[in-house]
Amino acid sequence: MASSKTRILFLLDLLRTYTDDEHFLTREEIMDKMDEAGYKAMDRKVVYSDIEALKEYGIDIITQRQNRQYYYSIGARDFELVELKLLVDSIQAAKFISEDKSTKLIKKLETLVSVHEAGELHRNVLISGKMNTSNEMIFYSVDSIFTAINKNRKITFKYGQWNAQKQLKPRRESLIYKVSPWTLIWDDEYYYLVAYDDRDQKIKHYRVDKMMEIAITDEERTGRDEFRKENVRDYQRRVFGMFGGETRTVVLECEDGDKFYGIIIDRFGKDIIISRNPEKGTFRVVVDVVPSPQFYGWLFSLGEGIRIVSPDDVVEECSKAAESIYRQFGKK
Repeated sequence: MASSKTRILFLLDLLRTYTDDEHFLTREEIMDKMDEAGYKAMDRKVVYSDIEALKEYGIDIITQRQNRQYYYSIGARDFELVELKLLVDSIQAAKFISEDKSTKLIKKLETLVSVHEAGELHRNVLISGKMNTSNEMIFYSVDSIFTAINKNRKITFKYGQWNAQKQLKPRRESLIYKVSPWTLIWDDEYYYLVAYDDRDQKIKHYRVDKMMEIAITDEERTGRDEFRKENVRDYQRRVFGMFGGETRTVVLECEDGDKFYGIIIDRFGKDIIISRNPEKGTFRVVVDVVPSPQFYGWLFSLGEGIRIVSPDDVVEECSKAAESIYRQFGKK
């Protein structure tokens, strides 16, 4: 026989599991389910008393009466159904979360709603192209990084790369990186650590799923002043594909029209200054970027409506990149 001390907890679990805005339990249904669970000698007064106690504690329980029948359901929950759907979509979209881990996480989210609403989350689950289960170490990596940040400590790690056997191996077995972690960035469905490197005295970033053997040191973090000067959002905008390098100020000339206004603002934000030239049918913007293959690839993907005007060395480098692509894929 179930203990009377746990009866009210079981009642709360019943309401959370089987009721929502559109589904209710009657007193008789509650009594039957509790009887099946071993809570004997239940009567209406006990149900009423326990529900009032839960209300007094702060649980939002809706009570409705039709004819002589009482109906009960949970009202407000910690998460709305639409919020949980958003979390499910985010889990599904994340490349670093394996298919197996995605399924487990979504199953846990389903417990936050009734069994009737959980079906809506389950129908949303369409997982494809996910990483394999070996990538689940990233959860522990992220936890270690946040712990180091909270404790104001540096971390050490090895940085890996994939080999022909699809194994993540350190680039150099003996090379140990030591950095001061400051924040994490979510970019193109990957996590990146933004950290200060004492040796090079600059801010760098690393893909977390390639960081191996992370350890928290006893050394306090450095680079606080440098990080305060750095706007993380601006950093993310100018570093295309999180490809590192020297930041340069470049002038872009674009075809005048809503298409390119939208593209430029989406990429660089609303704080940019736009200079229009109605006679040429173009506009120019000055932006800070890291010239890289990813940046040039972004330009090439936009077609003839955009080009680099200055500085000359970046223009020349972009031209060489275009020529290289033409030699690779153009007509012989």
